[in-house]
Amino acid sequence: MRTVFLRLLAMIPTLWAIITITFFIIRLAPGGPFLSEREIPPEARATLVAKYGLDQPLHVQYGRYLRNVVHFDLGPSYKYPARSVREIVLGALPISLELGAWAILLALVIGVPIGTVAALRQNSVWDHGPMSVAMLGVSIPNFVLGPMLIFVFALTLHWVPPATWGSLQSKILPVFTLSAIYIAYIARLTRGGMLEVTRADFIRTARAKGLPERLIVWRHALRGGLLPVVSFLGPALARAVTGSIVVEKIFAIPGVGQYFVNGAFNRDYTLVMGIVIFYAGFLILFNLVVDLMYAVMDPRVQLE
Repeated sequence: MRTVFLRLLAMIPTLWAIITITFFIIRLAPGGPFLSEREIPPEARATLVAKYGLDQPLHVQYGRYLRNVVHFDLGPSYKYPARSVREIVLGALPISLELGAWAILLALVIGVPIGTVAALRQNSVWDHGPMSVAMLGVSIPNFVLGPMLIFVFALTLHWVPPATWGSLQSKILPVFTLSAIYIAYIARLTRGGMLEVTRADFIRTARAKGLPERLIVWRHALRGGLLPVVSFLGPALARAVTGSIVVEKIFAIPGVGQYFVNGAFNRDYTLVMGIVIFYAGFLILFNLVVDLMYAVMDPRVQLE
């Protein structure tokens, strides 16, 4: 419990640094929240700027924003003035989390068995074939894979809908698009971990005792062989949620990614800042959970 408390306490300076860097970088970008193709009368623009306090010095805006964040107030959205940033993010975040969770789950279900078989059949066709496909999965970005899958399975074969998020069928293409790179990574990490464990002394002892190979793999080898995968899961899950921005845009999924892209284009400072804060918080929490899981799976690891 002491370790968890200290790690949670360490979130404060980390989040402060992320908020500070993002706050000043987004304001250094050209343009502003009330500049658009349609010309706004100078009087109306001045009124909007004064309403949101953007006419004040930058250090005053920064201090006011930090005070609001401490009170869990992320401010109003400039693009969606009828809604607060907290309301927008909390409404869309469950969809992004569901997409990321399904993608990581699919990657584990496919990647772990592939990597395990490749390690147990090293230098055979069961090793070279899947690992070659895994490299292909790493090489193809999701903004290329997504349209390809839509063209083949939605527009040509008509097996699944090309976009939206609701029914089980509509989730197949975006989940696979997002999970493809993680399937490849997890397969290769599992193979590497299993190759190292299967050469250990305790595995040779288990084989010398006459234990069945299936029992050796399930009861002894997998626990140590999956340690690299466990280390990868924290950043992977956070990256799957944050990396779903492109996938959400391709498949018209109403997640946080849509709002993040729109907020960046429209210089919606508060909306972009709110999404960054939520993403940063989830990344830190995911890493903490993974560290605890690692310590449970490997008794040699001690969290200090």
